[in-house]
Amino acid sequence: MSNVQVAVVTGSNKGIGLAIVRALCKQFQGDVYLTSRDPGRGQAAVAQLQQEGLHPLFHQLDIDDLQSIRALRDFLKEKYGGINVLVNNAGIAFKVHDTTPFAVQAEVTLKTNFFATRNVCTELLPLMKPYGRVVNVSSMVSSSALRGCSQELQQKFRSDSITEDELVQLMTKFVEDTKRGVHDKEGWPNTAYGVSKIGVTVLSRIQARLLNEQRKGDHILLNACCPGWVRTDMAGPKATKSPDEGAETPVYLALLPSSADAPHGQFVSDKTVKPW
Repeated sequence: MSNVQVAVVTGSNKGIGLAIVRALCKQFQGDVYLTSRDPGRGQAAVAQLQQEGLHPLFHQLDIDDLQSIRALRDFLKEKYGGINVLVNNAGIAFKVHDTTPFAVQAEVTLKTNFFATRNVCTELLPLMKPYGRVVNVSSMVSSSALRGCSQELQQKFRSDSITEDELVQLMTKFVEDTKRGVHDKEGWPNTAYGVSKIGVTVLSRIQARLLNEQRKGDHILLNACCPGWVRTDMAGPKATKSPDEGAETPVYLALLPSSADAPHGQFVSDKTVKPW
């Protein structure tokens, strides 16, 4: 077990994730792990950063695979005795014109963006060391999708007392409602990606509350953020920000100084807390 600090970024072989790793390699005092589902792509991304004079490390991680998450957990526990920085960046989105049936899009998108991200948190949050920083990459789309929900759903998602189990039930219900073709009638917006990111933002609020209740003295800060509209495979070439610009807010939250006690449990965009 070393005294070396460690940062982990999920889904970081390209796009915003890679840019977050690049920035952390320059600014974080410790080891930075680039992770990806495909070891070949991950190693290629590490090699790319090495050519830039940076020194990321690689660990395989497929967030859709619980065994893969647990293998990373055990590795970090054994080698570092915990984690200092966790950035949950891995996520997927269907293209706007994708003809895949909406119910399939809903199931696939929520499986990764919400349920798999939650699994990472379940396994890795107990390893967070005092003064640790957790950043869950969400999206402004979660805000617009929230506004597209029925008043009843908005109330539930904005509640300060919603539990993780209740959130899981709601996310599961969305997928089931799309399969039955009743999601409109049940008050859901027409965006699987948006609903998945509502899940991430609300999960972050719940997790921060639990940290306050269970580990108040550890000064761990956990937030959700929107990187902005970034030129990636996901958002396309017309987006306004470069990946390095998209990394700015996640990296700002990952490197909040040990003296900071906020933001915590917030939704942050352009380094600014946004109302939820």
